Amino acid sequence: MKETLLAIMILLFVVPVATGQRGKVFDNLTMKSEILKSERKFAIYLPPDYEHSTRSYPVLYLLHGAGDDQTGWIQFGEVLHLTDKAIKEGKATPMIIVMPDAQSGERGYFNNINGKWNYEDFFFQELMPFVEKNYRIKGEKRFRAIAGLSMGGGGSFMYALHHPELFSSAAPLSAYVGPLTVEDLKENLKRKGDQTYADEALQSYFEQHNAVALVNLLPEEKVSSVRWYIDCGDDDFLFEGNSLLHIAMKKRNIPHEYRVRDGAHSWTYWRESLPEVLHFVSQAFHQY
Repeated sequence: MKETLLAIMILLFVVPVATGQRGKVFDNLTMKSEILKSERKFAIYLPPDYEHSTRSYPVLYLLHGAGDDQTGWIQFGEVLHLTDKAIKEGKATPMIIVMPDAQSGERGYFNNINGKWNYEDFFFQELMPFVEKNYRIKGEKRFRAIAGLSMGGGGSFMYALHHPELFSSAAPLSAYVGPLTVEDLKENLKRKGDQTYADEALQSYFEQHNAVALVNLLPEEKVSSVRWYIDCGDDDFLFEGNSLLHIAMKKRNIPHEYRVRDGAHSWTYWRESLPEVLHFVSQAFHQY
């Protein structure tokens, strides 16, 4: 009888401890956007101790690629399992991860050239203030990072380059760095059936939405104020833009980590990348 009672007491103690070591994900949250005139979905990862503490946490904005939505990193990227594991092993600090939807309405993270769909304005003026008000997030540059894959890698580049004062680190994976030339931009707009624009407007938009152009145009100290982790597989079809960006940063002596591993444009590659991203951004959160 004593052995049975002892076993029950051990079980009652162990189960809460074990279950308390898992984070939580919510993949169908919504907020109202006046800028995009719609309800916008987002997902969020909360670390294992979030519900049992009163502390505030650093935040990683994690952007999905074209064809996915806010559930992509949860469904295919295994963000819950991989982040819990990284935290448990001490490779990442407990953090909140915000995953917005950039698939609904119009696809993409940028403001459109025609001014009718301003997703970037939504991200900075509505989404970021909303989540940082409603969750216990440390709202300082040091404790804020951004990462993403493919289209979301492009968003990571552009957001960190447009607002280096807001992010301590950025980790674009297999990134679409933007149209490589103004002619590429014209072709992209033509395929979408968009109207014709003046050369000056096209040049201006290109310079603000091509990561290589931004790295070359912005003051070195602004670009260098962000810690950069760039990762693209050797068989990835977006290798050219990432290689050119690496070269541009090298020429300007901008510190960055540049990784080329065996792999293509696939979730297999990105799942392997995520633990390294979590470790990298945690270094900035911890004052490396």
